[in-house]
Amino acid sequence: MEKINRLEITARYAETDMMGIIHHSVYAVWFEAARTEFIKMTGMSYTELEKNGIMLPLSELSCKYILPLHYEDRVTVETRVTKLTFSRIEFSYRVMLEGIKTAEGKTVHGFVDSSTFRPVSLKKTMPELFEKLSETVTSE
Repeated sequence: MEKINRLEITARYAETDMMGIIHHSVYAVWFEAARTEFIKMTGMSYTELEKNGIMLPLSELSCKYILPLHYEDRVTVETRVTKLTFSRIEFSYRVMLEGIKTAEGKTVHGFVDSSTFRPVSLKKTMPELFEKLSETVTSE
């Protein structure tokens, strides 16, 4: 199984600010899209995960902006899992433009029961998914 997912995104005009660069809030949206595609690599969609009673609420988000991006820039968001425990997962992201890193960030999520929002052990509730995710863990 792949350890890194790469999602191609073309920056839209609506994502720019008055300075003509991609607004900082857009990166969280791009991270979400990239994370969703990463989860699909395991053979299960995020929707299927939720139908199985597991949700991944966000507990932490960070982004370091290195170089500005502009309308119609075609970027690649690289996503990887950098930490995994029974009850938490950390995704790391790199936003690349023509091989140059323009931003990097991470999100941390807990595994919770969708009906109670209480933490659950993914290893106990969905051992196959936990094993697949374990195989993808890599350092940044």
